[in-house]
Amino acid sequence: MHAIILAAGRGNRLADFNPDGRPKCLMEFGGRSLLARQLDILYQYGVRHTTLVVGYEADQIIDHVGALASRPEVAFVYNPAYTLGSVLSLLAAQEVMTSGETVLVMDADVLFHPQIMQRLIESAHQNCYLIDQDFVDGDEPVKIAINEGRMVEFRKALRADLQFDTIGESVGFFKFGGEIAARIAQTCAGYNTDGLMDAPHEEALRDVLLKTPTAFACEDVSGLPWLEVDFPEDVERAIKQVLPAIRNDIADF
Repeated sequence: MHAIILAAGRGNRLADFNPDGRPKCLMEFGGRSLLARQLDILYQYGVRHTTLVVGYEADQIIDHVGALASRPEVAFVYNPAYTLGSVLSLLAAQEVMTSGETVLVMDADVLFHPQIMQRLIESAHQNCYLIDQDFVDGDEPVKIAINEGRMVEFRKALRADLQFDTIGESVGFFKFGGEIAARIAQTCAGYNTDGLMDAPHEEALRDVLLKTPTAFACEDVSGLPWLEVDFPEDVERAIKQVLPAIRNDIADF
């Protein structure tokens, strides 16, 4: 199993909480960076190879990773168009996506309970999304809609006429078998060819999901604390709510 972590973006919306302009994945909570925690959790659950897609201040990330003691072997891939959509970051990892190996695809800006990653890695589903039904609806969450056990939509905005019996927020971590990973890479390349470089990588995942919905399944991680750090209010919530909730289970987290 090979993890791909998308860490190329800058995080402009957090400028007030990040005055030295470090990459968002290097922001620290409880004395450790988001990226250090991710790599440590991957290593603890047996992932030994990771590709890190970098862009903004790539040298800072490379130096930071080099100083970490608990991590998988890390290869770095540079996305020069990191100011555009994250579909290009996932495309930058095309070699891994087309290797035939099972891959994990992860956003780098998530603070999360380690059991979330355990559920994904140990899932019996070859192609797996993570859903959290305990979420606050709105314009920002990327939603997973399920009808009769099958995912029918994966997007921030849902059609008014969409039929579903279950809805939740995507955690931003995914597991794909080799065949589906290669299809996603091909879809990302199509976005690039068609001039859709501003698209988020979730759109490419959605295209493949909706073409072959029976190939995918979800693991429900409702009740486990996690947070994608995007906005100033997320920083406060990470410090006051999410990190303490994780530490209630894991004191030395």
